[in-house]
Amino acid sequence: MAIEAGMEFFRASGAHHLAEPFTRGLGAILMFHRVRPRLEQAFEPNQPLEITPEFLNALIVWLRQRGVEIVSLETALMRLRDGASGAPFAVLSFDDGYRDFVEHALPVLERHGAPFTLYLTSGYADASARLWWVELEEAIRRLDHLDVIAGGRRVRCDTATAAEKRSAFAEIYAQLRADDEEELLRVVTALSAEARLEPHALTRRLCLGWSELRVLARHALATIGAHSVTHARLAKVDCATAIFEMAESRLRIEAELERPVPHFCYPVGDPTSAGRREFELAARLGFASAVTTRPGMIFPEHRDHLSALPRLSVNGRHQSLAALDILLSGAPFALMNAGRRVTAA
Repeated sequence: MAIEAGMEFFRASGAHHLAEPFTRGLGAILMFHRVRPRLEQAFEPNQPLEITPEFLNALIVWLRQRGVEIVSLETALMRLRDGASGAPFAVLSFDDGYRDFVEHALPVLERHGAPFTLYLTSGYADASARLWWVELEEAIRRLDHLDVIAGGRRVRCDTATAAEKRSAFAEIYAQLRADDEEELLRVVTALSAEARLEPHALTRRLCLGWSELRVLARHALATIGAHSVTHARLAKVDCATAIFEMAESRLRIEAELERPVPHFCYPVGDPTSAGRREFELAARLGFASAVTTRPGMIFPEHRDHLSALPRLSVNGRHQSLAALDILLSGAPFALMNAGRRVTAA
């Protein structure tokens, strides 16, 4: 509600335009997940992770009309390190390695000659890791009743209607996000089994495999980054596991794609999933950069915090250029972060 109230304030007042010269910074790293036509289903709790191809196209056109230069991640980092000034930049980054990236996003990016960064979860390319949030959605879609222990609490409810399914998903999702990785997978495994879902078949259906990724990695517009092995929230696991998730994903991707993978993306990437320890690990492991999901613009001060870069999420529920106009001003993040340009703690 506070976010919506803040956006409405900027929409009504236009104050973000006055603040923009001070809050815009050098540019932004935009974050996307899935790109596909809108399904218009009554129950689609993961819709915030999706945008349509039409909106991606409109966004690229609008960015360039606004004087924003769409650049590769390497170019953005070079400008940051060199202290270069000039037109604001945008980096287009896509997480996880969904199959619909090739089907729906890539043709748009090619049409505009827009560079992109694809952060790959190696276990998704292997079909060995699990898209637990999609599993949860699919299980609840199939079930008309839930009775499960999540985080020590019993969730027992009917899920026959779309409204009941939305309520159940919200309750269980919030509990799983608060729990550790072991509990999260235990609950989702139980629900998937009850719904007769095959988790790895779901991953195989939704995510690109290595043969497809080898072709994509050779694309002139592509930059490939690592996004862990299993998409574990690194702050929720011990240090040895976090190191394995980060280092092994890079080694696996480099071996399969036969190219260097110098960049990392923290799974989930909010402060409960990636913090100071993970930022230090990324630097120690030699990643040239690592991105979070902490909202914010890129400022010159980030040259000293390349393993804790913020991103601007393009939310599927708010596919609006007017909303992006406010966000790309940087004004909402200046308020959210109490004026701090860097949040790397």
